Amino acid sequence: MAPERSEREGRDGRDARHRGRERAHAGAAGMRERTPVSGAPLRERTPSGATARPRTRLDQPLPRRARFLPEWDPEAFGRLSERIARFLGTGRFIVWMTVVIILWVVWNVSAPRDLRFDHYPFIFLTLMLSLQASYAAPLILLAQNRQDDRDRVNLEQDRKQNERSIADTEYLTREIAALRIGLGEVATRDWLRSELQDLTRELHEHGSEGRREARTVFPPEHPRGRDMGDR
Repeated sequence: MAPERSEREGRDGRDARHRGRERAHAGAAGMRERTPVSGAPLRERTPSGATARPRTRLDQPLPRRARFLPEWDPEAFGRLSERIARFLGTGRFIVWMTVVIILWVVWNVSAPRDLRFDHYPFIFLTLMLSLQASYAAPLILLAQNRQDDRDRVNLEQDRKQNERSIADTEYLTREIAALRIGLGEVATRDWLRSELQDLTRELHEHGSEGRREARTVFPPEHPRGRDMGDR
């Protein structure tokens, strides 16, 4: 009985440790749960409400979606449409179309009946011209839309360039005004010359006045002697 009891206790301990590890794993992940009554296997917990969408990782590229429609390069198709629209607007296209129509009509009128492929009133020719016009109109509109986009981009660039030019002009105007104000307070060569001339003139005037005062204070001696007048 003792060995069976120890074996049963060891099995119960292992089961308890296993259940503890499973509970810890479910608590850490937060996405799995176990039904306590039926003992069903673990099942994944699905969020509800606005968080039902699966989270996507931003560090990994999205998988490529399956496309059932053919893919094309819009830029290459746009360039092709511009070339076609440019050719449709030339005189060469008008000349070639006129030549083809004339040959078509002449062949179906003058050729033997067995070789004619479009009898009068030339329904197949009308169909071909309608098909050409139905394709030419969208191609011309596509070329015009691309040209409008380019014009819009050019106008936006011109507007930004004009704004930068206006800002630069205003900045230069303010700088020039500041320089003029600063130069108004700086001593120029003409101002220094005028100040020096005024100082020189004042020195000359003071020198002449000093000489006159010296003559009156110290009169010159008599040529006959200092004591001639005392006798």
